[in-house]
Amino acid sequence: MEKDLSNYRKSYEKAELLLSEVPENPLELFQKWFYEVEAHFADIEVNAMTIATLGVDGYPKSRVVLLKKFTYEGFIFYTNYKSEKGKAIDADPNVCLSFFWHSAERQVIIKGKAEKIAENLSDGYFESRPRGSQLGALVSNQSDVVKDRSYLENELSHLEKKFEGKEIPRPLHWGGYIVKPVEIEFWQGRPNRLHDRLRYKLLEDYNWQIDRLAP
Repeated sequence: MEKDLSNYRKSYEKAELLLSEVPENPLELFQKWFYEVEAHFADIEVNAMTIATLGVDGYPKSRVVLLKKFTYEGFIFYTNYKSEKGKAIDADPNVCLSFFWHSAERQVIIKGKAEKIAENLSDGYFESRPRGSQLGALVSNQSDVVKDRSYLENELSHLEKKFEGKEIPRPLHWGGYIVKPVEIEFWQGRPNRLHDRLRYKLLEDYNWQIDRLAP
C-alpha cells in the first residue's frame, strides 16, 4: 500500500497572533480562543482534546478526551482511574494536552502535571451526567479485554434493572484529573508556513514568561 501525500497543502490565512496583543496570563488567552471557536465554528467539538501520556510499557500514547472545566488552576477531565491512561498518570503525572481547532487554524499545546481532584468534585460531576453515562462508567472496566460487545450490553441491561428507580453511585475508580500547566503554546496558522507561535512558561515566582518561537 502506498499513497503520496506531498501535494496535500493548505494556506492558513484566517488570523494572526501578535505578542503585543496577548494577555500576561495564558489561561485568559485560552478562554478567549475557546469562546471564539465555540461561537464561530459550529463544526468543531471545541472541548475535544488529545492527552498524551508515557505508558507503563515505555511507549507514549495519545488519545482524545473531553475537557469538562478550565480555571486559572488548570484543565479538568474525567476518566476511569484504572484505565491505561489512569495507570500511566499514576506512574508519571507529566502529560501533554493539545487542542486542534482546524477550522480556526489554531492549536494549543499544554504541558503540565495531572493530579486527581477532590472526591466531592468528582461526585458532583458524576451526578450531573446522563443516567446512561453513569451506568456506562459502572459497566466498563476501561482498557480491559472483553470477549465481545454483547458482554457489555448484557452488563448494561443487568445494571439498568438493578438500579431502576435508584440513585447510581459513582464508582470509586472513576473521577476527575486536573492538569496544572507549566507551559502553554498557542499556534496560529499563517501564510507561507510562517506560523505564529507564542509560548508561555511558568516561572518560579508564578509569573509567565512569553516567547515567540520560530515556526
